[in-house]
Amino acid sequence: MKALASLLRRALVPTLALVTALLLGGVVIILTDFDNLSRIGTDPAGAILGAIGGVFGGYGAMLAGAFGDPGRIVTAFQTGNSDDIATAIRPLTETLVAATPLIFTGLGVAISFRTGMFNIGGGGQLILGALGATIVGVGLQNSGLPSLVILVLAIAASVVFGGFWGFIPGFLKARTGAHEVITTIMLNSIASQVVLFALLGTFLRQAGSSQPISKNMSAWVDVPLIIDLPAIRLDYGFVVALLMAVVVSWLLFRTTKGYELRAAGFNMTAARYAGMSAGGSMMLAMTLSGALAGMGGGFMVIGNTGQLTNDLAIGISFNAIALALLAGLRPSGVVAAGLLFGALTTGGKVMGIESGIPFDLLFFIMAMVIMFVAAPGLIRSIWRVKVAKPAPEIASVAPTAPAEPV
Repeated sequence: MKALASLLRRALVPTLALVTALLLGGVVIILTDFDNLSRIGTDPAGAILGAIGGVFGGYGAMLAGAFGDPGRIVTAFQTGNSDDIATAIRPLTETLVAATPLIFTGLGVAISFRTGMFNIGGGGQLILGALGATIVGVGLQNSGLPSLVILVLAIAASVVFGGFWGFIPGFLKARTGAHEVITTIMLNSIASQVVLFALLGTFLRQAGSSQPISKNMSAWVDVPLIIDLPAIRLDYGFVVALLMAVVVSWLLFRTTKGYELRAAGFNMTAARYAGMSAGGSMMLAMTLSGALAGMGGGFMVIGNTGQLTNDLAIGISFNAIALALLAGLRPSGVVAAGLLFGALTTGGKVMGIESGIPFDLLFFIMAMVIMFVAAPGLIRSIWRVKVAKPAPEIASVAPTAPAEPV
């Protein structure tokens, strides 16, 4: 019960931030509903009620687009028809598909931020990891190896490539003092150009294509699907993302090395005084961060997309930073925030199609959520939430400090 109460207390401000953002988004929807507002002079009540109805209709379409229609899901399972079941559960599975790379990259960002390193290079690390997986996947096309072996080797390559791309800014920070924000941003651009070169001038390029894309690897290697139904794309990459959240939580809060990483982020000077390697913590944190982002890229390019493109990381890099902050840098929170962002992305597309509400409003709502989470005092003031004194995360740098719950 105590752990549940602590979890609910931590989730209170982010939940209220989401509610506040949705309410504010509803106001914007009403103010931009010109069809209904044009009747306000002749039928004020009807115009206002119509605009409010548009808000409920839009948000209803968003929920259905993100999680599906419960009644339709029940009916589909009662009939037992695989096509009906696939159609009914597809919105939910697409939400999980959209959340998977966000969870991988968000976990990487959380590790680096916990160590006091501002990793803005998740996008570059993800796409370099995807490049590593593509090189192995395409290179072993005619090797005669089983598909599962190629998959494991490709994902391992994505971890190595992403980890290496994360190690570079960590090394530069530890050895030269170069600020990781600048180096990771620059490495994002370099990663994009490296991938573009690989897609234009190497054996990876799809023959006959005028676009810079790699060969489609689905014919000889793929990530197995969790649910083998028509048009369902959810694969075991999502399961691995959840397992990585457990591993990261264990590493950060149940191991000596994780304690050193958090101590370095809490107070680098005190960590050095206690005999911990500050430079080593920086390099390790950035390497692990890049490895997780690279793994996410590997599962994307081998699984859902099947081929590498230069725009693979669009919409992931900075969203991962936002959801890691929204989660309070806790692995369990990263999973929850990743699912939220996945639901907003998937449901927002359906909302735009069915209700005509601009898709740009979705980005407005996501920005409002992030802004309100970044201003907890404002949320507490709006909702009259009493401030509880938080327990210090690391009371000292002594090895006997209690581990923080996830």
